[in-house]
Amino acid sequence: MSHVTTHVLDAALGRPAAGVAVDLADATGAVLASGVTNDDGRVPELGPDALPVGVYRLVFHTAAYFEAAGREAFWPRVVLDFDLVDEQAHYHVPLLLSPFAYSTYRGS
Repeated sequence: MSHVTTHVLDAALGRPAAGVAVDLADATGAVLASGVTNDDGRVPELGPDALPVGVYRLVFHTAAYFEAAGREAFWPRVVLDFDLVDEQAHYHVPLLLSPFAYSTYRGS
């Protein structure tokens, strides 16, 4: 299993957000992995099974998702930086998305 996983929920529609491109990058901005959310809003494999302690970034490319649905949106992308402080722990970082707001949390 990937050390970092994510899923995207479209809070305005109350369902998973399929087709959102996601990048996992390191602190320098180098992209380590990319994926696209499936019908359940998840990227099943995103990046390596193990990462060293450090700062990482998830970039959700939301403009194309909203454009494909014919919906106006304020966020062309959502960028989330987080500290990976435990090399043994799994990091799940969900995104709750709507056209004009988003929230996130450390999931399990």
